[in-house]
Amino acid sequence: MAAAADLEAVAPTGALWGLVHDFVMGQQEGPADQVAADVKSGSYTVLQVVEALGSSLENPEPRTRARGIQLLSQVLLQCHSLLLEKEVVHLILFYENRLKDHHLVIPSVLRGLRALSLCVALPPGLAVSVLKAIFQEVHVQSLPQVDRHTVYSIITNFMRTREEELKGLGADFTFGFIQVMDGEKDPRNLLVAFRIVHDLISRDYSLGPFVEELFEVTSCYFPIDFTPPPNDPHGIQREDLILSLRAVLASTPRFAEFLLPLLIEKVDSEILSAKLDSLQTLNACCAVYGQKELKDFLPSLWASIRREVFQTASERVEAEGLAALHSLTACLSHAVLRADAEDLLDFFLSSILQDCRHHLCEPDMKLVWPSAKLLQSAAGASARACDHITSNVLPLLLEQFHKHSQSNQRRTILEMILGFLKLQQKWSFEDKGERPLSGFKDQLCSLVFTALTDPNTQLQLVGIRTLTVLGAQPDLLSPGDLELAVGHLYRLSFLEEDSQSCRVAALEASGTLATLYPVAFSSHLVPKLAEELCLGELDLARKDGSTKCSRHLRCLQALSAVSTHPSIVKETLPLLLQHLCQMNKGNVVAGPSEVIAVCQSLQRVAEKCQMDPESCWYFHQTAIPCLLALAVQASMPEKEHSVMRKVLLEDEVLAAMVSVIGTATTHLSPDLAAQSVARIVPLFLDGNISFLPENSFPCRFQPFQDGSSGQRRLVALLMAFVCSLPQNVEIPQLNQLMRELLELSCCHSCPFSSTAAAKCFAGLLNKHPAGQQLDEFLQLAVDKVEAGLGSGPCRSQAFTLLLWVTKALVLRYHPLSSCLTDRLMGLLSDPELGPTAADGFSLLMSDCTDVLTRAGHAEVRIMFRQRFFTDNVPALVQGFHAAPQDVKPNYLKGLSHVLNRLPKPVLLPELPTLLSLLLEALSCPDCVVQLSTLSCLQPLLLEAPQVMSLHVDTLVTKFLNLSSSPSMAVRIAALQCMHALTRLPTPVLLPYKPQVIRALAKPLDDKKRLVRKEAVSARGEWFLLGSPGS
Repeated sequence: MAAAADLEAVAPTGALWGLVHDFVMGQQEGPADQVAADVKSGSYTVLQVVEALGSSLENPEPRTRARGIQLLSQVLLQCHSLLLEKEVVHLILFYENRLKDHHLVIPSVLRGLRALSLCVALPPGLAVSVLKAIFQEVHVQSLPQVDRHTVYSIITNFMRTREEELKGLGADFTFGFIQVMDGEKDPRNLLVAFRIVHDLISRDYSLGPFVEELFEVTSCYFPIDFTPPPNDPHGIQREDLILSLRAVLASTPRFAEFLLPLLIEKVDSEILSAKLDSLQTLNACCAVYGQKELKDFLPSLWASIRREVFQTASERVEAEGLAALHSLTACLSHAVLRADAEDLLDFFLSSILQDCRHHLCEPDMKLVWPSAKLLQSAAGASARACDHITSNVLPLLLEQFHKHSQSNQRRTILEMILGFLKLQQKWSFEDKGERPLSGFKDQLCSLVFTALTDPNTQLQLVGIRTLTVLGAQPDLLSPGDLELAVGHLYRLSFLEEDSQSCRVAALEASGTLATLYPVAFSSHLVPKLAEELCLGELDLARKDGSTKCSRHLRCLQALSAVSTHPSIVKETLPLLLQHLCQMNKGNVVAGPSEVIAVCQSLQRVAEKCQMDPESCWYFHQTAIPCLLALAVQASMPEKEHSVMRKVLLEDEVLAAMVSVIGTATTHLSPDLAAQSVARIVPLFLDGNISFLPENSFPCRFQPFQDGSSGQRRLVALLMAFVCSLPQNVEIPQLNQLMRELLELSCCHSCPFSSTAAAKCFAGLLNKHPAGQQLDEFLQLAVDKVEAGLGSGPCRSQAFTLLLWVTKALVLRYHPLSSCLTDRLMGLLSDPELGPTAADGFSLLMSDCTDVLTRAGHAEVRIMFRQRFFTDNVPALVQGFHAAPQDVKPNYLKGLSHVLNRLPKPVLLPELPTLLSLLLEALSCPDCVVQLSTLSCLQPLLLEAPQVMSLHVDTLVTKFLNLSSSPSMAVRIAALQCMHALTRLPTPVLLPYKPQVIRALAKPLDDKKRLVRKEAVSARGEWFLLGSPGS
């Protein structure tokens, strides 16, 4: 029995010895991993490995010793967590001793020490012992890169786990690391070394007398000048090194006396990258420096920054210089002053003012804006700085404005004033007397009103912006000033077309200021607009000229623009609704464009009300009943012929009303929405008109029963409302509503009504929770579609229903969507519906504006387009190949629509397999297919040039053919693709250059200006192809 046990003990040891021999003497790498695996599994102990290595570790040949230690180190790297404390002690003593060995042995020794530095069982004191041994015995910078990296890793590991022990070394640890890092050149090691230095400083290790040495050993790399080699597997970028070094240099005020002269020197150099890096580093330093560190260098720093902003040709250097000045001023502003201390902020700001003020008096000279930017950058750093600079600069600028009479000069001065006024908004002053602008408010208002009455449009624009900023300052505009301001804004809101920019700016300013001063605008502007609206009604009644009609349109725009405060909305909304009612009563001869203009104005008011729940509900309960009442009245049969009532039922007018109702509903709270739905749905289902104003109609409102075509058209308004409700709002009589919508959707007598019903049905399906009721609705829809598609007059309506139901289900990933999509694909071969079915794929992939929108709370899953592409494009491709020749264009059209609306990153991997079909689609005679395909190909030419260059011959031929298409849109798209072709590799394109330049001469004479413009652009790029610098 004893003999058997001895054999078992010897067997594994013999196997271990064999693995050791293969590694050390046989120069095989595999045994190291095997030994490590056996140690982890418990087959051997680390002690047994050391014993098996005994002769190798004592071998007189350095290479043999190195291989032996290498094996042990590799085992320790994988098994260090298994070591006991006693084992760690002996191993560290062994490795420390081997640091004195031959230089060939050192790399393996360091790898072993790195493994031991990871040990949890490392006894106290040994980390210090290891680092002292490395500092004393190893000349680190003579080692290869990987071994130097190992040393940095050992230091990093110990700093993470043995911080207090290392701090016990005091400044010796810092000095030792300085010796290790001194002379490092490899970027991989520098990133680790910079991180170590940053930790030394940020974790309060003792630097002792070695502050300057530590600065020198890191600052010698500043500024970083490193270009990564091509195909660098390590992925180290210049920016990584810059940020890592900057974190070190800006980590302590103790570097200031050494760093600031260096930064000044580099800013003054001629190297752009050095200037940028130095200014950015200065910016970072200001976050940790105080007045003491900056004091002696302020004049030099200011001189360097001033020179760069005044003289640089680089916008980036100018921006960084201004940012550095801002940070310097902020640093000086935050310092806590003693009573007897010098205020460096006042001194610094006085220097800036002294060097910049006089340039502000020369608005035509090139230094006026650099000076203004410098002053504004400093003023934006703190309230003190802003007060100091504004109080010195503002009187000068006000004087200069009145001194100069030319509009361009005044505009420059006013823009500078505007910059300083904007800075005042950053700081709040509790005491009115402390506000720097208080003493200048009369002069500022006078100056702004002068600008607003100037004939120069650009000066007026700056005046409007300045008025807006002035108004945002508390107590700067008196009641009299406000009345004058409102008068000017009213006048500017009615400027002619050649002053469009001023008019738009005035409307925007009115909205901003009305929020702050609702009483002033209610008192002075809204009455004027109401009067203007009445005059507009009279002009329309007299069928006056287009000039009066344009004033009427601008009045509507002004009313909506100023509706930014709840109290103003309560005045403007009744005005707009009353105006619409006046039109409906026949007092005004209004066409569709006038009614649409009123609806667009109402929609803008509704958008502004969305942010305020109270205003949102007020708009909804005021405007929606009124619009519904007008529409219902218009849908009633009348004895007398009414042009206006017919206008209200036109497609584009109903579409405008749909937008108003949808916008007014999307932001309702569920409780309020439930109140509204309880009234509106019964209106359409039961004819309950009790909540409508002026509800005495000559007959019942029954859009779903035997109602007239006019009544059925109003289902679009129901769609706008119910499809914009939150998902958790319960709709009364839903079962009846869905059945009525389904019935109407296949009514062939009024395509507009049937489409609105199909969209409404689809919108409700999309939001309906999964369950039995949803399944019943879907079955009803499928049955209705199949019955309608069979034969008869309702095929087109049944297809529309199929299309909208499919979209509703595709958006929410419903399982039935795949079946309906297959049915849609089957219709591509239908002689009557095939082209329409192909266009349907565009609808499936597009975002709608009235139903099935995220804003309207529809269930729209992310990446539904990608999923649709993955599920259906293979079937489209297969169907194309199997289809008869006369049906293939339908498949190409559908495929083109899908690909055109697919995110390009999804399409690129599939491009090689689909490109041949896209190229074939260009030969399709359908202009819609051509345009969709060209729109799809143009970005692919830019993003996948290598793949596209394989088909360059076909692309050039087809694009040139399409540049003569009868369709202007196709000609433009083809020329844009010819332009994009120049992004392909030049050698591929050069053989086609003469042919293309000749062919592009023809569209230069195209009768359409936009085509000629694209032809010039494309031909110019082809002319430059292959030329030097192109």
